[in-house]
Amino acid sequence: MKIALGPVLYYWSRTAIMEFYAGIAESPADIVYLGEVVCSRRQEMQLEDWLELADALAARGKEVVLSTQALTEGAGDMKLVRNVVHNGRFRVEANDMGAVSLLAGTEGWVAGPHLNIYNPQSLAFIMELGATRWVAPVEATREIARSVLKAQPLEAEVFAHGRLPLAFSARCFTARRFNLQKEGCEFRCIGFPDGMPLKTREGESFLTINGVQTQSARVYNLMQDLASLQEAGVTVLRASPQSQGTGDVLHAMRAACDGAGMPAASKDDNWCNGFWHARPGLERAA
Repeated sequence: MKIALGPVLYYWSRTAIMEFYAGIAESPADIVYLGEVVCSRRQEMQLEDWLELADALAARGKEVVLSTQALTEGAGDMKLVRNVVHNGRFRVEANDMGAVSLLAGTEGWVAGPHLNIYNPQSLAFIMELGATRWVAPVEATREIARSVLKAQPLEAEVFAHGRLPLAFSARCFTARRFNLQKEGCEFRCIGFPDGMPLKTREGESFLTINGVQTQSARVYNLMQDLASLQEAGVTVLRASPQSQGTGDVLHAMRAACDGAGMPAASKDDNWCNGFWHARPGLERAA
């Protein structure tokens, strides 16, 4: 199985991003997704910077894919999406239907997880438009993946490690936490390199706030489910970047796929795999 590293979902400084990907160049990741998916106000990196990184990673043998924004709210956002789609050099992951409409008729793009494709009919339509890889929605169960891929066989990728990207909103939750308007957010999310933890009134970890995005509090980890992933037809496993330990996770995933067993990173108490087993996502199924 191939190992993919999804796009960075948090707001990091340009220096932090460059240092992070310098390490990823040495990692066992086969595929690297680059770009801003969450919020167009995060402008530490411009498209030219992402393309520079893409060239460097491609020179190290990585397949590089440029990811588009998941929630577009106006002409400015669509201009950014259009620039990514028409980059002319690298494969594109479409994360909303605006990007799909721009990519329609071109061959080889990736149907991202935020398109929410759950059935063979929807996937067949997307494939007719040129998609050649399907990234399953994070809530997809093994039964959904199996049934979809049985009807529409193609390269299939599953979110296998990281905090689950659950939802997007037109409001910025991080700005709201500091009594700020979205347009005057002061870029507070840059102070939370792994998002802002949200707890229940009883003090239990519940969600992670990441600007306009809501994530899980627990780390999703499907490494003990490799057999069922392969049986379902999954060929690519995605890890989501974190500010610390991502390289170790990628090495552990590679080792697990090569037969070394469940990585140590999944043996703590802060992980879950419920969605894959058709259970609440925050649960852990044996």
